[in-house]
Amino acid sequence: MKLGFALVAFSIITLLNGYVLWRGWQALPASSFSRQLFLIVAIFMFLCMMGGMIFGHLLPHYFVKVISLTGFTYFIIVAYLFISFLAVDIVRIANYFIGFAPAGMAVFRFWALITTFAVTFIALIYGNYKFKHPEVVTLNLSVDKPTQNKTLKIVAASDIHLGITIDKDRLKKYVQLINNQHPDIVLLAGDITDRSIVPVINQHMDKELRTIKAPLGVYAISGNHEFYAETINAAADYLKKAGITYLRDQTVLIGKDFYVVGRDDKTNHQRKELNELVSGLDHSKPIILLDHQPFNLHEAEENGVDLQISGHTHNGQFFPGNLLVKKMYQLGYGYMKKGKTNYYVSSGLGLWGPQYRIGTQSEIVLINLRY
Repeated sequence: MKLGFALVAFSIITLLNGYVLWRGWQALPASSFSRQLFLIVAIFMFLCMMGGMIFGHLLPHYFVKVISLTGFTYFIIVAYLFISFLAVDIVRIANYFIGFAPAGMAVFRFWALITTFAVTFIALIYGNYKFKHPEVVTLNLSVDKPTQNKTLKIVAASDIHLGITIDKDRLKKYVQLINNQHPDIVLLAGDITDRSIVPVINQHMDKELRTIKAPLGVYAISGNHEFYAETINAAADYLKKAGITYLRDQTVLIGKDFYVVGRDDKTNHQRKELNELVSGLDHSKPIILLDHQPFNLHEAEENGVDLQISGHTHNGQFFPGNLLVKKMYQLGYGYMKKGKTNYYVSSGLGLWGPQYRIGTQSEIVLINLRY
């Protein structure tokens, strides 16, 4: 399955790259060296991207971090060039039939390319700033159950993607941000590690994870990326070593006050049904569900869950991905309440691949839950 997905992804990336190289070559003046320079730089950055993805866990950390940054920056550039070239081709087709600019298409294509480069450059600067400065989203919620007259301060984070891009130095800043909120409990809603567990082990990230301060503990679930590690239990075993309670289709009662239900990611087709996990619980107590991918949200409402926390979508990570996410999910990002159930889908604290947040944000969620 992993190999099949990798081949499909590689084929799509290669085709998009080929289209962008072809159209970029055509848009640049034939009489200058700009065509050759464009081709050389593009191929170099493409190889950096593929090299970082395939061999990242085998190469020295700081070297692979540089080539990953280079390559994944190219990923963003290619995405925006693809949109630009596609729009230009639509104009060219219209011009072919209508003939509104018989002599101006070459100039139009050139300046469209230059404009796209300029806009993308500005977007990358802004997007990198947004990635490096996570937001704290605050929610004040209550549960519709017999009151205990208490307030639980939760810090929730998802999609940290520890590994090469999100390294130990970045993790240290994330931990400080979490600790600054003085949470009672910390809930990590999946994709805590990126792919290979090797960079996480080599950087001794367990030492940083152990410094998260929460009197009621740190709880985590799997996301789809935990299933991309060397073994199915590699990430779970490492996070347990770091003092994190890792829930795989398990329910725990915290301080006799409330439940945390941790579902295994839907990548595991044999995971338990939600009704199995909540069967026998005292429904007069608050039930908090961690489920990485926000599918079938109705299940939480039907099973008396008070709060579901999910991630996975990254809110598209960069524009126009956020627009696609809105179409793909009932709730692709943010807060929603249905019946008595509160839902929050986080855009994630870290990210996969490109170190840019364009039209989205990196975030943790501070939830003051009154019960």
